[in-house]
Amino acid sequence: MPCNTLKDMKKPDASRSKRTKRKQRDTHSHEKTLVAARFYYKGSRLKQLRAFCMIVKLGTLSRAAEALFLSQPSISLQLRALEAELGVALIERRRRRVAPTREGQTLYELALPVVEGLESLDRRFHARCKGLAGGELRIAAGATTGQYLLPPWIAAFRNRHPDVHVQVRSGVGSEGIAQLRADQVELAIGSLIDVPQDLAYEVLHSFDPILIMAPDHPLAHKAELRLEDLSAFGLILPPQRQTTFQLVDLVFQQRKVPFHVALEVGGWEVIKRHVAQGLGISVVPGLCMQDDDGVRLLARNVRALFPRRSYGVIMRKGRFLSTEARAFLDSLRPDLFTRRADGAGTGQSER
Repeated sequence: MPCNTLKDMKKPDASRSKRTKRKQRDTHSHEKTLVAARFYYKGSRLKQLRAFCMIVKLGTLSRAAEALFLSQPSISLQLRALEAELGVALIERRRRRVAPTREGQTLYELALPVVEGLESLDRRFHARCKGLAGGELRIAAGATTGQYLLPPWIAAFRNRHPDVHVQVRSGVGSEGIAQLRADQVELAIGSLIDVPQDLAYEVLHSFDPILIMAPDHPLAHKAELRLEDLSAFGLILPPQRQTTFQLVDLVFQQRKVPFHVALEVGGWEVIKRHVAQGLGISVVPGLCMQDDDGVRLLARNVRALFPRRSYGVIMRKGRFLSTEARAFLDSLRPDLFTRRADGAGTGQSER
């Protein structure tokens, strides 16, 4: 057998060396691609979280796409990319709407403050630098709170921050809640019977229920009032969608005592005027009673029959409050919505 030359013996080693170098280059290139993809993904994480939060908030992909000025396929791609990265399904379809899964709800609660905080960063930075000069505060309030509670609160806030533009939007009951959930306002002032899971409620004042009637009414001088005594007379109440009507209805139903509504009308001052004319009786919160009401009305405390009414501040859980909103809350009570760990402000209200 002929002997291989030194050149022939080196050929396999050279070929193996080239293959090794090529493999190393391919591996290095692949790692660079992965690193680039990872950094690209990190850069798009905020967009995906914004898309996800908007989908949960609005309930459909199409509405979320419109709100973010994107196409629906783009929103879908961002959602799928986020689900793939986290390894879980975040959204499930329910008829024509979508809803978060259990994991999706957890992510929503964690991501929403981050998204809102970053989106409002510029405005909050400038507001902080200016010392609240030129900022805006949007509040929803019903007729009762707007007339009896808000004026001194806003006056005190304006004395400390005169350059902040305060906008009070009319929002009675569910209307104010809808404005909160749509982020049209940051805070709502009102009364809640039961607090929804997505909202936080801090009570500021509570008032006894007061039965009002004309001075010559048959119940005016009755020694002890029972719920059955009230059922014999027509009630004048606010519209059914409002908390007072629901609360009165609940009490009568729980006691299985019949009652009838003689008149539905909005506004406590209007209700007091109709009662003074002898058109019926009414149950009102002590909040709305004025010193001069005793001239035309007879008032009796009925806390033994109806629960007290609480009034306070409502906000959406996870909402990143603006500097203006935080300053307003601090002017009412410095610890409002700061004790989340112990469940303050959640659950059932005092009514």
